[in-house]
Amino acid sequence: MESPGLTAPAPESGGDRSEFIRAALERFEAPLVSYALGLTGELEAARDAVQDTFLRLCEQPPGAVDGHLAQWLFTVCRNRILDVRRKDRRMTALTEVELEHRAAPDPSPAETAASRDGANRVEQLLAGLPPNQREVVRLKFQHQLSYQEIATITSLSVTNVGFILHTALRTLRGRMEQLERLPA
Repeated sequence: MESPGLTAPAPESGGDRSEFIRAALERFEAPLVSYALGLTGELEAARDAVQDTFLRLCEQPPGAVDGHLAQWLFTVCRNRILDVRRKDRRMTALTEVELEHRAAPDPSPAETAASRDGANRVEQLLAGLPPNQREVVRLKFQHQLSYQEIATITSLSVTNVGFILHTALRTLRGRMEQLERLPA
């Protein structure tokens, strides 16, 4: 998944490092936001996680991510989201009265675009999958990561990734066949 030219600069070449960071940002920002949005369901939270990911990349010594940049970025992004979730669970829950008076969130740009281009059906089917299956499907098909890269990002075995992906695809296929059989 690495792009040509995205190798870490030599330690003595500071200008090359900024070019490396800029190229990584151009290549991976949109895929990371898409991935993070799938995990968080909130565009701002997704953008925050991606921003933190690239800040962490800037702190890495030259060559530390050489040869596995995509895997490193997706792993750091995922870990950041999980950290925020853990922190949010420790926060005080709102009362029912506060929840009733809270403004409903607007549909995200991703949801609006999905409904416009006809991908709404697939999104609905994906939403019906368990979170681990959804994540593996998105990493594989939206971000074209290998089983090994997905295994590293999710802390699963390669065999488990394959099983989860197989189960998710079998479930999606069955649900799509059911939808096709319904009268129009």
